[in-house]
Amino acid sequence: MDTRAVFDFVVTFTNGGSLRGEGFRLDLPRADIPEDEIGTLLVAHLGLLMVEKVELRQLRRLEEPHRGSRGVPRPVTGARRLIDLSHPIHHGLVTYPGLPAPEITDHLSREASAARYAPGVTFQIGRISLVANTGTYLDSPWHRYADGADLSGLSLEKLVNLEGVLLRATGTGRRAIDVLELAPLEVRGKAVLLATGWDVHFATPRYGQEAPFLTDAGAAWLVEHGAVLVGIDSINIDDMGDAARPAHSRLLAAGIPIVEHLRGLEQLPASGFRFSAAPPRIQGLGTFPVRAYAVVDG
Repeated sequence: MDTRAVFDFVVTFTNGGSLRGEGFRLDLPRADIPEDEIGTLLVAHLGLLMVEKVELRQLRRLEEPHRGSRGVPRPVTGARRLIDLSHPIHHGLVTYPGLPAPEITDHLSREASAARYAPGVTFQIGRISLVANTGTYLDSPWHRYADGADLSGLSLEKLVNLEGVLLRATGTGRRAIDVLELAPLEVRGKAVLLATGWDVHFATPRYGQEAPFLTDAGAAWLVEHGAVLVGIDSINIDDMGDAARPAHSRLLAAGIPIVEHLRGLEQLPASGFRFSAAPPRIQGLGTFPVRAYAVVDG
């Protein structure tokens, strides 16, 4: 079992002022790490500069799984886990209220194919009719901008085997994900996944009501800090009530693909995973379902 420290702290800065925290949890590289080194890990985790002194109070060590604190590498055991982050698509599935559900039928049934092949040999050729915004899907810039790249214009470097970072935004009681939540993350060159827990309502009437979203300022911060893909486990990366769709507009204008309707993000660590979500290379479409997944080492 991994070890985490729980403590209150006071950080004093050389240029004046201080920072305080209560009940802070931090991953430890080993159970017997000295207290002063825990203070150093805290500074590294928070990315603090010009620190004069760190005081830890009521320090306890607990056996808890690591969550991916900066400065504490996750142990690699050699075991690799593949985590599916996609909703299955089935006949009649309602992904987005007001959009039609997919129709999945036979083009050639097994029974009809029996006359075409040797005895005992049958095949099925399926037919599916769906809107592009079905299941877990990816938005390319062309979804928002007529002169942006469509699905066929996206390079694989923007879609697969991306280093990932996870923001846990569950249990806050707030719908909006803003700059202050994002600021601790190192996002440059990474897929940024926003875990809101809203996927539990997928395919229910509740899914489209008062759902979590990324703010305009949050999207601008991700663009400025170099994120290469942004995903969310909610119905829309924007507030459904905002017709301007600012998060879509900012991210897609910067060439940053968006993946919506993810699921199962609670299974991921805060960092130390690779993310992939590649749609078919279709010309003239800006959005299409993907099989999104993560690879976690150790």
